[in-house]
Amino acid sequence: MENKEQKLSEKELKLLLSKQGKIELLRGKQLNLKKALRRTKYLHKLIELQEELLKMQQWVAETNKRVVILFEGRDAAGKGGAIRRFVEHMNPRMLRVVALPAPTKAEKGQWYFQRYVLQLPNPGEIVFFNRSWFNRAVVEPVNGYCSQKQYREFMNQVGDFENMLVKDGIQIIKFWYSISKEEQKSRFDSIRQDPLKHWKLSPIDNRAQELWDDYTFYKNAMFAKANGPNCEWNIIKADNKPNARIESIKYVLRAINYPKDDRVKKIIEPTDIIQLADSLKFAKKVEQLIS
Repeated sequence: MENKEQKLSEKELKLLLSKQGKIELLRGKQLNLKKALRRTKYLHKLIELQEELLKMQQWVAETNKRVVILFEGRDAAGKGGAIRRFVEHMNPRMLRVVALPAPTKAEKGQWYFQRYVLQLPNPGEIVFFNRSWFNRAVVEPVNGYCSQKQYREFMNQVGDFENMLVKDGIQIIKFWYSISKEEQKSRFDSIRQDPLKHWKLSPIDNRAQELWDDYTFYKNAMFAKANGPNCEWNIIKADNKPNARIESIKYVLRAINYPKDDRVKKIIEPTDIIQLADSLKFAKKVEQLIS
């Protein structure tokens, strides 16, 4: 048990005495009030936001809206974990999670966007992409999975592609999960030590640290070229996984125009761990790159 005395407010004490608080207190080998309280606060906030996700999803279904939410970021940035928190209590009949494998031989001969078009939402549906067509903007050129010609064609087409989706009524929300080089290394080391998570590692992951600067270059190029007014990139500072998940859910609830009362508007206010991509700083370099 911690030696330092910690004074708890009445609200904090109530949280720790809740069912979830007691579970968190007993989770570790040693009693750690600070950690248990932090974890309980996070779960309390998460559940509160997940309840709002259910209301939002119902509104999307009733109004036949179509919503696409893209999760991009470096390897081990926490994209999959964030998506799981989104969909944990949502109605699976009204959503899909898309994580496409490497393209088949037939798909390689198709228009690049074709296999992604097949995954777009039906009326009343939300689709979560765990990586998306933006594989060709960052992962593929960095790792040599596409030619520079294919890359340039993608960069010149992606803006028009997304504009067509938006004009057809699809709402696109794009997240980039941003982590530090040190945090990525720490997460890779943790995965390697956990036999239940070895499947997460791939040859691409093993080179991610070595190619860090290349990923940064192509990421910035993507921000500059594919950052339209109706589908801008939202950068999530993701070194802290719980905060990243909370802010992502809050952003989606703000972005989708379902009815919200004053209480909801207050709990989904943003913090400084989410920001818009600076698409102008890199623009001239990008034009030279893809011309």
